[in-house]
Amino acid sequence: MSSAPSSRNPDPVQIALDAAASTLVDAVRSVSASNPVVLIDGRSGAGKTSLARELVARWPLRGPVQYVALDSLYPGWDGLADGVEAARELILAPHARGLVGTWQRWAWDADAYAEAHAVDPALPLVVEGCGILTARTSRLSDIRVWLESPESSRKHRALTRDGDAFRPHWTRWAEQEERHLTRDEPAGLATHVFRIP
Repeated sequence: MSSAPSSRNPDPVQIALDAAASTLVDAVRSVSASNPVVLIDGRSGAGKTSLARELVARWPLRGPVQYVALDSLYPGWDGLADGVEAARELILAPHARGLVGTWQRWAWDADAYAEAHAVDPALPLVVEGCGILTARTSRLSDIRVWLESPESSRKHRALTRDGDAFRPHWTRWAEQEERHLTRDEPAGLATHVFRIP
């Protein structure tokens, strides 16, 4: 028996993500630049990664688009703010100045930095991850997205995805998310707010 949703019982999360991606495709087309920057923020399990991947798959401009997930920059379970600052300093600021950015991937299993990656300022860029919408990063972007989703849905999706690796850290990560929401008010910085069931 197929696990795919039937046409009579469509997945409301997928419907919401598809609609959000369609809106963002139109928004990208309307930006008067060949290398626009899109930031996608939201709490854990809100659908950031799924939306970013869908947007990249449907990218409407010619040529490649670069995609960076903050999960590759957070230096461990207490590193939300540090990961965001690394993205701003090493990726977004150089891109805005027309310079090549270089960042190192955080290897969660080794608890250490791993290989380096370059970001081409001539190419468009999608960066997703909790915390990415701040007053400082917003100035370095063209399209800013905030995803809203109920906690029960988010937690179910996040723990289904990451299982035992995330479960012991859910509360500690959520506290960092709360600080981000209080300090940065990301929904107010967004050009687009989408509600994911």
